[in-house]
Amino acid sequence: MANLKEVKNRIQSVKSTQQITSAMKMVAAAKLKRAQDRITQLRPYSQKLTGILQNVSSTLGGEIENVYGEKREVEKVLLVVVSSDRGLCGAFNNNVFKATANVIKEKYSYEQKHDGVFILPIGKKSFDFFSKRKYQVIGDYCNMFQELSFDVAREAAEYVMKSFKDGKYDKVEIVYNEFKNVATQVVRTEEFLPIESVAPVKTDATNKSRDYIFEPSAEYVVSELIPKSLKIQFYKAVLESNASEHGARMTAMGQATDNAGELLKALKLTYNRTRQAAITKEILEIVGGAEALADN
Repeated sequence: MANLKEVKNRIQSVKSTQQITSAMKMVAAAKLKRAQDRITQLRPYSQKLTGILQNVSSTLGGEIENVYGEKREVEKVLLVVVSSDRGLCGAFNNNVFKATANVIKEKYSYEQKHDGVFILPIGKKSFDFFSKRKYQVIGDYCNMFQELSFDVAREAAEYVMKSFKDGKYDKVEIVYNEFKNVATQVVRTEEFLPIESVAPVKTDATNKSRDYIFEPSAEYVVSELIPKSLKIQFYKAVLESNASEHGARMTAMGQATDNAGELLKALKLTYNRTRQAAITKEILEIVGGAEALADN
């Protein structure tokens, strides 16, 4: 059985750890509120923009000349992997890495053997993970979360779009955590480029395609909407991951705080038992000494 000093030191250590995890939980909760507000405000805009693009595209019969929708034989693939900058968020990062590994194994094993798979990491954890494992890591956007804004995400999206347009990559997919609630994050793998062609959209009332008057032209409007929609889609994935990170960290730190509380109870019980055993031992020694003196 451990002595009193060792148990006492462990109790103090666990208390200090509990204070740290509790503070980190509160910080994560504050950051989560801001991140959650940002993603909930962006979602309706993103969905509406996509809907407008589909409706406008449908008026042209889905035959819009679009460089971002060009289907090519897949030889080079770019995977945009969104992680966090810091740890202590449970399985948040590992889930993304496992999903990325599964995507490569199931869909792009041939391209991987021929050095055709490239990783664009967003978040330091993603950069460190894939760099250490000798993947072909490109881009310089791993520090995006230090000053997360649409301008920063737009630069990364424009780099990806230009690379696809220039033929450097034949396909682009994004792997990230989608925010559901504080305790639930779902790993998503979305095809970013090439964009899927949209089918004509019918109205509920007349069952006919909507008719628009375009100024200056339908082609010009679509050519402006498509890049903007792609940038918004890219930014939305980053915001989803950001909110998911804070939710995962809040949950992990809450569980760590609770576990520290349970450990403290066990340690205090051990401390009391050890203390009582020491007191009992001292009493027995005193009684034994008194009996020895009485016998003399």
